[in-house]
Amino acid sequence: MSNNASGDQINAIVVGAGLGGCACALALKHHGHSVTIYEKLRTFRRLGDSLGLGDNALKLLERWGGRDLHHRLTSIGNQAPDMQIRRWHDGKILAVQPLMDMAGYIGHRGDYHAAFLDAVRDAGIEIHMGCEVANYEDEAGSQPAITLPDGTRAAADIIIGADGIKSRARELVLGFTDAPKSSGYSCYRAYFPGAHLKEDPLFRNGEEFNWIVTRKLSHEADMEIRESWFQEGDLEDVARVTATVDPRIRAAVAKTPSCLDWKICYRDPLPTWVSPRSHSIALLGDSCHPHLPTSAQGASQATESAAVLATPSKSTKLPSLNNMHDIQTRTYEKLRFARTRASQSNGEDLRDRWHNALKDIDDGVEIDPESLKIRNRWLYAFDAEADTLERWEEVSSLVSEELQTGNITPLC
Repeated sequence: MSNNASGDQINAIVVGAGLGGCACALALKHHGHSVTIYEKLRTFRRLGDSLGLGDNALKLLERWGGRDLHHRLTSIGNQAPDMQIRRWHDGKILAVQPLMDMAGYIGHRGDYHAAFLDAVRDAGIEIHMGCEVANYEDEAGSQPAITLPDGTRAAADIIIGADGIKSRARELVLGFTDAPKSSGYSCYRAYFPGAHLKEDPLFRNGEEFNWIVTRKLSHEADMEIRESWFQEGDLEDVARVTATVDPRIRAAVAKTPSCLDWKICYRDPLPTWVSPRSHSIALLGDSCHPHLPTSAQGASQATESAAVLATPSKSTKLPSLNNMHDIQTRTYEKLRFARTRASQSNGEDLRDRWHNALKDIDDGVEIDPESLKIRNRWLYAFDAEADTLERWEEVSSLVSEELQTGNITPLC
């Protein structure tokens, strides 16, 4: 059932049909709003590798898409009860953590994306494929709009830029180029049909295989930012850097047909997620709060953000001079910033703990198992919709005052 008690329908455009964009469209539709998606790609391929989906996201997606969507998503995820953290050179188990406590359901990103897309289509939400946005119109007192390369123009009450880590919306809306920064680390990644691995006694059952090898960048040339998911990796280099590791890892690398080299980049937190003039174009997901892979929360936090942006206000105390859509977007960013920043920091903390542990292992230091575990448990019980309704009055009143005075406090 929709929470849209007021019956005020928002006409929304979502730019980007990735996981965050689909989640946002589902949330808006569920709450009784009209929504259309514009996606620059003409077709989708099964891209990426492993992705974790936590219960903080699954409870929302079940609410918006029903038990069938929940069942499909949990069926995609790994059903193994535990994750084992092993010593790199001999495979000794250093820590064991319940998988649901660590990262939720871990499955292939492409399979999750297909499920999200099917849910969007089942909800009757239109997706315009092959429609890259060339320009955004952001004028005070006017509806925001997008323009396509062929001149087609579409206006809406709010526009959500959910176009990913390389977001064009972020640059066009905020007015500056938000360049990526090197994290100092790079990943070799591979995901391939792995039925042939069953023939090797070092492996268990499984139809597909995924491995990620993280390396610390040391040379200036390696630090050059090439933010691409399609840069081919050097399997000979992978074999070299894994030459002394657990034999199971070496065997998997030897049977790998190809891999990618992914420079792990990050971005400084943004001072705002909302356009400065109309206040009606908002960023969502990786376009405003990208996560490191070690967070295991990127898609889940994008889903939470979708919930906050779509949940209707029950407030009747706001001055009539305020545009309700301005209030919606500006309240959304204030409600979300602290939590997404804490989730991002979790991933940074785990990255540092894991790499520091490697140094200790090399020095013969006994490792505390607790120091190796992912600390995401506190994130899962959170209900983004309930939190929005609980805090809306307080935060939206502050937003209303800021909009009246023109003195909007930056997020950071």
